[in-house]
Amino acid sequence: MEETYYFIIIGALIVEYLLSTISSVLNMNSITTTVPDGFQEFYDDKKYSKSQEYLKDKTKLGLYSSTFSLIVTLIVIQFGLFGFLDEFVRSNSTHYIISGLLFFGIFFVINDILNTPFSLFSTFVVEEKYGFNKTSIHTFIFDKLKGYGLTIVLGSAIMVPIFYFFNTFEDNGWWIAWALMTAFMIAVQPLFVHVIAPMFNKFTPIEEGELKEAIENFANNVNFPIGRIDVMDGSKRSAHSNAYFSGFGKSRRIALFDTLLDKHSTEEIVSVVAHEIGHYKKKHIIMGTILGVIETGIMLFIFNLFMNDSELFAVFSVDTVSIYCGLVFFSMLYSPVSMVTSIFTTALSRKNEFEADAYALETTQKPEPLISMLKGLSASNLSHLTPHPLMVFLSYSHPPVVDRIAAVQLK
Repeated sequence: MEETYYFIIIGALIVEYLLSTISSVLNMNSITTTVPDGFQEFYDDKKYSKSQEYLKDKTKLGLYSSTFSLIVTLIVIQFGLFGFLDEFVRSNSTHYIISGLLFFGIFFVINDILNTPFSLFSTFVVEEKYGFNKTSIHTFIFDKLKGYGLTIVLGSAIMVPIFYFFNTFEDNGWWIAWALMTAFMIAVQPLFVHVIAPMFNKFTPIEEGELKEAIENFANNVNFPIGRIDVMDGSKRSAHSNAYFSGFGKSRRIALFDTLLDKHSTEEIVSVVAHEIGHYKKKHIIMGTILGVIETGIMLFIFNLFMNDSELFAVFSVDTVSIYCGLVFFSMLYSPVSMVTSIFTTALSRKNEFEADAYALETTQKPEPLISMLKGLSASNLSHLTPHPLMVFLSYSHPPVVDRIAAVQLK
């Protein structure tokens, strides 16, 4: 059985890497020499060529990063480095919860250190080269520190009860842990709005004026009481433009990047707001949460079946069975299932984006601002207009912009 576990884990890592690499290369080679019809007003030949160079640079960096990650993971498994880490945390702690926190903490820090050079290169070389980077070294470092702080607080709040419940209640621990995770997934929405997001960005209520009035009028017309309409200082880190909806009930927030307001008309921004409200009206957020809860429950149930299997631990050269090691090892064993579910969830996400666009069109009755907004966002973000179908199938959470526009035009 140990060999079976080994081949499943190694095979899944390699298959996932090959799929990602092949789709990335095909996507990089799917560029066209001429600007697609309908985009000539937003892309001249120079800008279109720039968007393709941006795609190539991002893809190459992604390929280097994924190759490095695969090599490191294979080395860790092959040379039993998890066994050394487990021995270290056990020799420096007297309680299984402390051991678990140490294990995950060291694992997280090492992983972050190994990936930081790629993150630095992405931010300060690739994004800088194409005029997107607004992040200073100071901001980058403080974001890291704040991220570490959040990981310690939230990670401990999740992991400590999981360690305790699985260790204390054994076969019944999974559903108690599932209940805890479900509560967390619901609580994290208002927590994100009121605590987490403001740690990284400044949110300012939208100023009185034409735009605020237009958004409020639209929201009233579709019977959607907005908790907050905020402008986020996205330009603090990047010149990319975006908007998002978050939260439940009174914590509902529509956040508009300041870069979005600088580049688009009132009607275009209202179409974005309509799209985000469409996600809420179509219950996409609730359904996403429910699916997340179901998937978490399935994972914890299956983990419960494998958590005491010493042969799984032997693959990683770990002699003593533990909940914290089991969680890491099982996540690798579960990766083939995770690949399939991720394809399903991204397909569902693309469907939801089409539905949100349709809702925006239905409620505003103005296709032109929605289409011009989609084209304008693509141009300002130097988006790839002709992605390869395999890349879309495997990883695109949003449909290609050309497909979204075609769907709007058909309505």
